[in-house]
Amino acid sequence: MSIAATVTLDNRFARDLAEMAVPWQAEEVAEPRLLALDATLAAELGFDPDWLRGPDGVRLLVGAALPDGATPVAQAYAGHQFGGFSPRLGDGRALLLGEIGTGGQVRDLHLKGSGRTPFARGGDGLAAVGPMLREYVVSRAMHALGIPTTRALAVVATGRPVRRETLLPGAVLARVASSHLRVGSFQYANVTGDVDLLRRLADHAIARHHPTAAGADRPYLALFEAVVDAQASLVAQWMLAGFVHGVMNTDNMTISGETIDYGPCAFMDAYDPATVYSSIDHGGRYAYGNQPVVAEWNLARLAEALLPLIDGEQERAIELATDALHGFRRRYDDVWSAGMRTKLGLPAGLDDEVVAALVKDLLTLLESGRVDHTSAYRALAAAARGDAEPVHRLLPGPLAGAWTQRWLALAPDADAMDRVNPVYIPRNHLVEEALAAATDGDLAPFTRLVDVVSDPYTERPGLERYAAPAPADFGAYQTFCGT
Repeated sequence: MSIAATVTLDNRFARDLAEMAVPWQAEEVAEPRLLALDATLAAELGFDPDWLRGPDGVRLLVGAALPDGATPVAQAYAGHQFGGFSPRLGDGRALLLGEIGTGGQVRDLHLKGSGRTPFARGGDGLAAVGPMLREYVVSRAMHALGIPTTRALAVVATGRPVRRETLLPGAVLARVASSHLRVGSFQYANVTGDVDLLRRLADHAIARHHPTAAGADRPYLALFEAVVDAQASLVAQWMLAGFVHGVMNTDNMTISGETIDYGPCAFMDAYDPATVYSSIDHGGRYAYGNQPVVAEWNLARLAEALLPLIDGEQERAIELATDALHGFRRRYDDVWSAGMRTKLGLPAGLDDEVVAALVKDLLTLLESGRVDHTSAYRALAAAARGDAEPVHRLLPGPLAGAWTQRWLALAPDADAMDRVNPVYIPRNHLVEEALAAATDGDLAPFTRLVDVVSDPYTERPGLERYAAPAPADFGAYQTFCGT
């Protein structure tokens, strides 16, 4: 079967926004070898998974063999990185191969680690096996948890070593997203001073992600409001799951509301709002507890970029954008509060202040006791069924006992809790174990971990170690961006 008969890659982004698309080609891969493939996602995209596993499919997955008419491009964008603005970032080691339309949905097929581009800024444009497999397993877990995310289609080993602190085996990640439009995309268009480019970018985003905005009296304000809503919901879901993104720069925040760029990311072990996993986040800017504030700050930067489109009079544009930005906290609080009610199995109709006090007291107990965030809620579900031993083990002491009695008096629904509180997440010690083995050529631990986290809510016999917190000797955990 030929590539042309298998897939069509549209180039709408390159056509609509040529000023933000540099035509480019992936570097040659001498010895591509498939390490991981999401067969379910492949089928959703219209691929035959067996074909993708074959020589022609693997060459597509590294950008070496593309259908006629495909126009791979490196996308331009700007961004605030740890608060400092860079007007020209872009895909330094990535390529948009094109857009795939299936079932009425358009999605990007995008490579990471495919070689230097004009945006590489001194980098080698390559990626190592470990970080690409990290993105694969974490994005698989996020999708299974129901959290909006870009998705990893495949990881292909290149056979080429990559120099970081040491020489590591290289890899290319093929990922899928609703698009790769970011807050930084709008910052880039705005900083050019080309209002027509900014308008075309906004129209492209509206058509692709938020079509109802097109019919609004102020479509570009409506676009901003839609992004605020999507991001507030997304970050609330991160917080409920204990996910720490690690590098919430404006170029890592999508217009679609999907999680993107799993670099120094991790799921929190012991509950602590100050948790930081990124090796380069020395000041804790992107700590777990700061994520809602940072998201709102990033959205303020999007508002600034959109001001010329929101209203011709700047003061009026600022007023309208500021009012819209205030919607972030309302939406975030609504999603987070509803999520906590469900995590605790609370019945409808309870007074909001009663719930807020209950949640606040629980989080204080979890933080002071260094309690594992994920295990705590499954232990509480066991207590709701009459087995208090797991809770007493995790939350010892009279204060915890008093809180548990307050909560149990509200008749929590244990089955509802189990539907939203995972048994299995990509626990950090297991991720590191799997990535280390894969880097040395053994994919079995990685494959097993992916299988486990792909069904996070169903407790299964024999998987106890995947549900257990990190061992005491695991120590402080750091992750790296992989560049």
